[in-house]
Amino acid sequence: TAASSGADINGSAAFLAATKIKKRLVSLIQKLEMGLPSDDIHEIEVHENDITDDTLERFLFVNNEVIAPNNKKYSLLDLIGKAYFNRISLAGYAFFKTEGLGFSKKLGSGKAFNYFTNGAAVSEVLIDLYTGESKVVRTDILMDLGRPINPGIDQGQVAGAFVQGMGWVTNEKLFYGKEMNLISHSPTTYKIPSIQDTPRIFNISFFENLHPTPNVYKSKAVGEPPFLLSASVFTAIKKALLENTNKNELNLKSPATNEEILLSRRRS
Repeated sequence: TAASSGADINGSAAFLAATKIKKRLVSLIQKLEMGLPSDDIHEIEVHENDITDDTLERFLFVNNEVIAPNNKKYSLLDLIGKAYFNRISLAGYAFFKTEGLGFSKKLGSGKAFNYFTNGAAVSEVLIDLYTGESKVVRTDILMDLGRPINPGIDQGQVAGAFVQGMGWVTNEKLFYGKEMNLISHSPTTYKIPSIQDTPRIFNISFFENLHPTPNVYKSKAVGEPPFLLSASVFTAIKKALLENTNKNELNLKSPATNEEILLSRRRS
């Protein structure tokens, strides 16, 4: 699932595999309507290549039924039973790759991505100028995810990625020993965000994209893109500190830990 491509690649492959099964069932319907015998002696032979994509589109699979072009309805359960007893495969295998992708870093040319996932975030923070402690009071996120397959899962992905990124820019500082060995190597020595670090007010909304990408169910990848929106927390901290100085610039390093916030005020 690297590069948030799980639904794009695996979902498209599953869609292609399911399409093969649907074509076999449609072929079965056509041969049943032709009156071909199906009993203890006779079997109906079908193959997905018997049905074109255009023909398949004329059959509607909905509410556990298959509706033929003549509006005749077939129970999906009964149809699967007939396929089973006619020894018609109800399994499918497919492979998918995104066509038309190729990019040369050396030449700086080509098409690296099929589409772009976009989003925007606004964050509000409170800072204790005596301790350097910061708290995200509110975050509002607006994402363009095409047409989400499951909005609930996508909302969780956006929230999780943002909080992960928030930790990255606020408290996840790496520490090295004298021999440059990493000291902050686990949660025992490396502070990750907790439920108490999440914004007190956390609003996540999806932008209805009327021109979605040609992808499985017109969806867009969501796993990693919201991570970058956490930069709004870092810039909010920097803006808040600038409001308490007489200077136009502030030397604030990421991550903006409590110590870094205090040191940045001294440097400024």
